[in-house]
Amino acid sequence: MLKRYLIFLLIICTTLVHGQSFQKKDIEPQQDSIKKRELLKSLGNGFLPSKYFNTDLRYLIKFNQYEGVRTGLGGVTNNAFSEKYRFNTYVVYGFRDHRFKYSIGGGFRLAKKTNTWVNLFYTDDLQETGSTKFLTDKRFFQFFEPRLLNIDLFHKHITKAISLEHKLTPSIEAETELAISNINPTYSYSYLSGNTAINSFHLSTVKIGLQWSPFSTFEASEKGPKETKEGYPKFTLQYTKSFNNIFGSNFGFSKFDFRTLYKIGDEKNAFSEIILVSGVARGNTPLTHMYHAYPNNINKETILQRFSVAGLNSFETMYFNEFFSDKFATFQFKHFLKPFNISERYKPQMVLITRVAIGDMDNPEKHQDVSFGSLKKGYTESGFELNKLLFGFGLSLTYRYGGYHLPEIGDNIAFKFTFNVSL
Repeated sequence: MLKRYLIFLLIICTTLVHGQSFQKKDIEPQQDSIKKRELLKSLGNGFLPSKYFNTDLRYLIKFNQYEGVRTGLGGVTNNAFSEKYRFNTYVVYGFRDHRFKYSIGGGFRLAKKTNTWVNLFYTDDLQETGSTKFLTDKRFFQFFEPRLLNIDLFHKHITKAISLEHKLTPSIEAETELAISNINPTYSYSYLSGNTAINSFHLSTVKIGLQWSPFSTFEASEKGPKETKEGYPKFTLQYTKSFNNIFGSNFGFSKFDFRTLYKIGDEKNAFSEIILVSGVARGNTPLTHMYHAYPNNINKETILQRFSVAGLNSFETMYFNEFFSDKFATFQFKHFLKPFNISERYKPQMVLITRVAIGDMDNPEKHQDVSFGSLKKGYTESGFELNKLLFGFGLSLTYRYGGYHLPEIGDNIAFKFTFNVSL
């Protein structure tokens, strides 16, 4: 996988150099610098721009335990195509499951000042069981997604949806989504409802998401309010309601999810980061829509066999599929020490980390053909990262202790490498 990833990075760098080499010689140095900055910013957001269509780099190549290598193409139209309409799509193929996945959608703008859009899409793809996606998390891109390499618990979903996104105020972004989904786990699983075991689910859901950035600074722009300076804390809330017996839905449940992010200090020197995430699910909720705590440890015997890549905000000593909850909370604290000023270009940085998770599940016996534990005793791990040692790579060491400490010392230790790169 490292070889594939390095090849991918080489492609990106070659594209960057290629894109810069075709600048006309008579362009002023200042204009050329602006174009380079715009290109770097676009690549940092995961897009390779062209005249009317921006290619989405998220779909080029990935790997997980179910699909193996996953590769494809996708993208979205840009403002040169239209400022009032947009179209987005992707098509990918998994070489291990031998299956195409795709999505097609679009949107039209109702109001420029409040950046109000109506979006429609149709998606046939996979989603990790137990994961939560916030509607207002519009864009998240990593050149390399560490957790994805080892995930094996996915469910297929075919989803038809319509959504409305709107800026209530410059600091409050809102989105509402109506969706109909057909869901089939890729693993052996059934939900016991009364005396009936259900192994495929039909859901009709409404989601309402809010992101509030009360301490950020905003200014008006052509695309609506634009955040010019990030302020903390930031808050994200989301409510999900699944209606039983509407459009064929066979599950009725509700979920409430919350997240806050707080940064203290100067990012150029020493600073701290706190992330608090919590969620509650009530009603007949299948495992697909329960919660895990973003584990990132492989189920293998020795420390070296489990050597992989540390995630950004995952529990490095928690094994995949070890815990599921219908109510949970996680607390993560990171303290970034001032980078070691070894040279102008070489500045490794140490990060001290502590993570805590607590949760529980009512009626776990309803979830058939799977086994998992509870988090009610409280899960704790601490460790450190030494980042940017060589070409963005570093090392991390994490130790599991407290209520879920394991008898074998080695089973409590996660030793991994890290990867941090920014454009």
